[in-house]
Amino acid sequence: MPTLNDAANGNEAVSLLIGGLAHQQWEAYEIDSDLLIPADAWHCTIAGVNNVLPPNVVAGAQVTVKVGNDLVLTGRIDTITQTIRKGSRQFQLSGRDMAAQLVDCSAPIFVRKMATLKEIITSIVRPLGISKIRLQTTASTSIREKISVEPGDTAWEVLRNAAEAEGLWPWFDPDGTLVVGGPDYSTPPVAVLYAHAEGSNIESISRTDNVAERYSSITVLGQTHATAADGGKHNLKGVATDTGITWSRPKIVIDHETDTSLLCQERAAKLMGDSRLKGFELKITIAGHRIKVPGETGDGKLWQPGQRVRVASDLMGIDAVYFVMGRKLLRSRGYGTTTELTLKEDGVWIVEAHPHKRKHRRGKNALTGEVITFEDVK
Repeated sequence: MPTLNDAANGNEAVSLLIGGLAHQQWEAYEIDSDLLIPADAWHCTIAGVNNVLPPNVVAGAQVTVKVGNDLVLTGRIDTITQTIRKGSRQFQLSGRDMAAQLVDCSAPIFVRKMATLKEIITSIVRPLGISKIRLQTTASTSIREKISVEPGDTAWEVLRNAAEAEGLWPWFDPDGTLVVGGPDYSTPPVAVLYAHAEGSNIESISRTDNVAERYSSITVLGQTHATAADGGKHNLKGVATDTGITWSRPKIVIDHETDTSLLCQERAAKLMGDSRLKGFELKITIAGHRIKVPGETGDGKLWQPGQRVRVASDLMGIDAVYFVMGRKLLRSRGYGTTTELTLKEDGVWIVEAHPHKRKHRRGKNALTGEVITFEDVK
């Protein structure tokens, strides 16, 4: 059966491994990964007159997705849609990575005192079948005086709050390992992408500048619940400014969970970082799924979030290093095999702590560094 995704296409061929069988013949596919979206999604389409799915390809089946020999996602099939039209049968398969289990399900209800981040994470994810965990940090994490999970909290919400309280962020590696870490802005750019009047090595580039959610200053006001006689502090304030906004656009946020001036300042910085993150975006489409470096041979690495890339375009007025926040692997009849990159300002996505008094206490800020691995938690 002729399809767009030729299995002989070596390092670009997309395979779904289900029940020990590899499925490669796809009419079209999308494989998404974004650091800001908790569950990476995939979607594949197969069409033909005599198509019949193997009996092990069912909703809920475990699946691994590979490009060539490189693993890109581990998860389950969420949905299978079958359509028959004019004698042709089409199947659409879609699913998400292991984060879907945490996004969809309620967190286990528990109360723990004097718990480390490792203990908190395992208490959240172990009952939901997540056993491989990697904690990436350059500093020791704090011990929480008390953490309690209430009915209605999803596992992802509790995990995210626990990670943010230490200046970290959760995501899943392609092999299904839960990683709690942060961006590494010290890694060198993996490639140079350019779009000039005289030539380009990309298919398309789109730049979006948006000031709707940017502010000249963000002020966070906090207040403790204690009285002055009890040692409570009033008029707590933190201010962050954006020199890119040259006219007055102030914003004031009241946050009763910030009970020190330092936490108010860190919260203001976090909100300002989020504001700048929304204010600029590059969308770049390139041919293929792998990084092409001039002078180098071999298949090349796959594009993936967390990489840094230099982009130069006199037409767009840019020449700088940007952070790969997301990437989407695509295949269609109209456009062939392409990759769409979502790029943000380098160094802007800074995961800072936002205390959650009901569950967490603020720990030391920590980014990617020493790797502490604890797998197959008993």
